[in-house]
Amino acid sequence: MALENISEAFAALPAFVRVAEGLPASGQRLAVAGLHGSSDAVLVAALSQRFPNRFWVVLAPSVPEGERWLADLGALGARAAFYPPREGFGESEPHAEVAGERVETLERLVRGDVGVLVTTPRALQELTSLPQALDRGRKELRRGDRVRLTELVEHLERIGFERVPLVDDVAQFALRGGVLDVYAFGMPDPVRLEFDGDTVAELRYFDLATQLSKRPAESVVVLPSEAAPLEDGGEVVRRSLVQLWPADPVFVIPDEAALEQEWRLTWEEAAHHIEMARRRGEYTAARHELFLPPESVREVVSRAARLVVVDDPAPSAVVFPVRPPERIERDVRLLRSVVSDGVPTMILCDNEGQVERLEELLDEGRRGTPSAVLVVGVLHGGFVLPGGPSGLRVLTDHEIFRRERRLRRSRRYGGGVVIESLTALQPGDYVVHLEHGIGIYRGLERIEVQGSTIEVAVIEYEGGDKLNVPLYRLHEVERYRAATDGEDGTRPPRLHKLGGRRWKQQREKARAAIREMAVELLDLYARRRLAERPPHSPDTAWQRQLESSFLFEDTPDQRRATLEVKGDMERPQPMDRLLVGDVGYGKTEVAIRAAFKAVQSGRQVAVLVPTTILAEQHLRTFGERLADFPVRIAGLTRFLAPAEQQRVLAELEKGTIDIVIGTHRLLSPDVRFASLGLVVVDEEHRFGVQHKERLKQLRLETDVLTLTATPIPRTLHLALAGLRDVTLMQT
Repeated sequence: MALENISEAFAALPAFVRVAEGLPASGQRLAVAGLHGSSDAVLVAALSQRFPNRFWVVLAPSVPEGERWLADLGALGARAAFYPPREGFGESEPHAEVAGERVETLERLVRGDVGVLVTTPRALQELTSLPQALDRGRKELRRGDRVRLTELVEHLERIGFERVPLVDDVAQFALRGGVLDVYAFGMPDPVRLEFDGDTVAELRYFDLATQLSKRPAESVVVLPSEAAPLEDGGEVVRRSLVQLWPADPVFVIPDEAALEQEWRLTWEEAAHHIEMARRRGEYTAARHELFLPPESVREVVSRAARLVVVDDPAPSAVVFPVRPPERIERDVRLLRSVVSDGVPTMILCDNEGQVERLEELLDEGRRGTPSAVLVVGVLHGGFVLPGGPSGLRVLTDHEIFRRERRLRRSRRYGGGVVIESLTALQPGDYVVHLEHGIGIYRGLERIEVQGSTIEVAVIEYEGGDKLNVPLYRLHEVERYRAATDGEDGTRPPRLHKLGGRRWKQQREKARAAIREMAVELLDLYARRRLAERPPHSPDTAWQRQLESSFLFEDTPDQRRATLEVKGDMERPQPMDRLLVGDVGYGKTEVAIRAAFKAVQSGRQVAVLVPTTILAEQHLRTFGERLADFPVRIAGLTRFLAPAEQQRVLAELEKGTIDIVIGTHRLLSPDVRFASLGLVVVDEEHRFGVQHKERLKQLRLETDVLTLTATPIPRTLHLALAGLRDVTLMQT
C-alpha cells in the first residue's frame, strides 16, 4: 500500500462522487465540510487525478499553510508547485530561496507542468514583471550549441546576474578564458561550460564547495532574476498570476473569511512601505503598478469556480464523513488496540528507521496477520475514512508520539560562504610553508621559467626575501592560524628568515613532543583495544518506544549517530566515540538513548559536564525524556549540601542510582560505582589536566561518549588518526 492508495480510497466515498459530479461552474461556489487532518489535501489530489485537464488553485491563508499544502500534495503524487509572495513590498525579491521558487514556478506554469498551484491571497494580488523577464531572459544551452561567449556574458549581465571571480551563490557567473561558470535559478547545481571557439564543447555540473566537476549535463536552462532590467530599456510590463494560468481554474479556498482581510491589509501596507521608500530617496513604482486593488482581485476570484472548505456547513454543503484519528498519546498498548479493530490502518513514518521501530513495537506480543501497514511518507495530519473493513485509517507517527512535525524543505540553492573560502589565501595573510616557516602571502604572479610561463604564489619572509611557490606545490602552504585568532589585541606572528635555522629547531621540538604523546597514547589505546567487557543488550521495546517518542523528527545525522553509538555498545570492546555537532544538532538526545541502553543492560551511567548550570539543564532534559520509564537520575554538584552528596555517593556505590549527572566532582576518588557502564563527557576541552588523567583511567574500564561542538586539536587528531571513533552531526 502506498500513499497514492489514500487518494483511491477517498475517491470511493459517496461525498467525493457528489463533489466530482457537481463541480461548480465559473462564478459558482460549492462548500465542503468534515475534512479533518490532511484529508483536504487528499480531496484536491484525488480531484486532480479525476480531472487531469482542469487547473486547480489552492489559496492558502499564509505561507506556512501553503508549504503544508505543497508538502501534502507532493506526498500524494500531485503535480503541485508553490508560488510564494514577495517578502517585501518592492519590485525585487532579495531572498534567493523565495526568488528562485517564484521564477521556477512561473516557468513550470508557462510550460504547462503544474496541475495544482498553491499560492496565497497576497501573491495573487501582486503584479510582477517576471513573465516579461522570462519571455526575454530564459535561455537554454545544450552541448554542441554554437554560442558567442561574449554575447552570452552580456546576456547574463542583462538579466541581472553578478559577475564574480568565483561562483559561490545563485544568480552569479564567472569567466576564466574559455570556461564559463553559471549558477541560475532552476539548476540543481552550478554549471561549467567549456567553449571551443563559439561551440559549447563541454557542459558539466560542479560542486560549490570544492569547485570540482561532478557529472556531465546535456542541457541546462538559465532563468532570469525578478529584478532583471529590460534589454532595450523599454516599458516594464507587469502581470498577475491570473493572466498566466489556463482558463477556467477551480479555486480551492481553505479559509474564505481571511481573503478580504488579507487583500485590504496588503493594499494598505503597500502604500505605507512605498511612501517610506520614497522618503529614503529610493525609486519605487506606484502602488497600483505593483498590486491589484482588493475589489479587482475579489472580482477575479468571484468569477471562477470555487470549492470552499468550511467548518460549519450550510444545508447545501457536501459533508464528508471523515473523522479525526484516535489520540494515541505515546500509549503503545492503546496503539496496538486501535489498529486491531478491523479497520485497515496505514501508519506514515518519517524514515525507514522509524518504520523498523514501530514494526517491532506493534509486533511485540501479537500473533496473526499484520494489523497495520507502515509506509515511509509524511502528511500533516491523520484521519479515518468510514466503512469498517472497507474504510481506511491514516495515522502519522508524529501524532502518535506527540512529536512536532517540521517541514524540512531542502535548500533549493547552495550559497553563502563555503568553508574553503574562509581558509582561502588573500594577499597580506600570514602563511606557513612546510619547509620554510611563517611568511606573508603577496598574491599570484606569472613568471618565465625555461621559456614557459607558470603561475606562482609569492611568499615574503623576514628581510624582504621572497619565495615563489608553483601552484602544483601549493599543498605545502597553509594559512597561519593561532589559538587567539579573532581576539582583540592579537599580536602578529614573527616571520622566519628564508634559509634560517629557527624554523627547523621549532619543527624538531614539535616532533619530539608529538613522539612523546604518541607513545603514551599508543600504550593507552593498545590496552584499550585488548580490553573487553560484556556487550550491552540489544534494543528492547522500551528502547524503541523512547526513540520513537522524541519530540522532533530525527535528522539523518542523528539517526546515523544513534546507530553507530548503539553498535559500539553491543560489541565486546569498550566504546570511545567522539560526537561532534553544533549547539541544537541533537547530541544530547543521542546521549540519552545511549544512557538508557546502558541502564537496560544493568549498568550505571555518569554524565560529566563542565559547569553546574549545564548539569542542571541535563538533569531536567534527562528527567523529562526518561519520565515514563523506571530510571533513577541524580545530580552531584557543589549546589548539593554535604549530607545530600554523601547520600548520592552511598546510593551510587549500592547501585540504586542509574544515571548521575555532575561536574568534575564525579572524578573525585570517593566516587565509586556499583557497575559503571557508560561515561558521557560534554565539552571535554573545558576540563583540566588532572581531570583528563582520571578520564584516561575510566577509558580503560568503560564506554566513553564525548560530546563537543568545538573539539580541541588533540582530540580531533586522535579521531582523524583512527585512535578514537568520530561521528559528525552536520544537519
